[in-house]
Amino acid sequence: MPRCRSPTLCTERCDGRGTLCVKLVVLAVGKLRDKHLTALCDDYATRIRRHLPFEVVEVDDDVQLARRWPDEGEVIALEPGGVSWTTERFAEQIENRMTYGARTVTFAIGGADGLPAALVRRAKLRLSLSALTFPHRIARLVLLEQIYRVLTIIRDEPYHH
Repeated sequence: MPRCRSPTLCTERCDGRGTLCVKLVVLAVGKLRDKHLTALCDDYATRIRRHLPFEVVEVDDDVQLARRWPDEGEVIALEPGGVSWTTERFAEQIENRMTYGARTVTFAIGGADGLPAALVRRAKLRLSLSALTFPHRIARLVLLEQIYRVLTIIRDEPYHH
């Protein structure tokens, strides 16, 4: 796989320290309808894109989710019973995937009823954002903020205290 050539000449938009250029995708059931929540998510997506290729794919229901579920790359299903990481552990995991992992990492967020069990079984990992219960749209915002925070940790930028 290609490696980044330099921090200033990195056409693959990776972190500039020789890591592989990974693309991050959020695959989510449901459209954001609240303009304030949309603005926040868009802001974090823009920030993430400064570091890596990033895409949010919204689908209407579980049928469309199954159709868009990737066959390649790594899928991380957001699930209440999944593993729970600190932000620092999350950063280590993403950096590890940037260095040794798949070219694409997809985070899957289900709708109000969560992800279908058959799709969760196809995921490489189940990740819990919290022991608390969030609406799936808020979970998306929390995930985007954490992805951005993780990338600033990896790049040793001052966002994370």
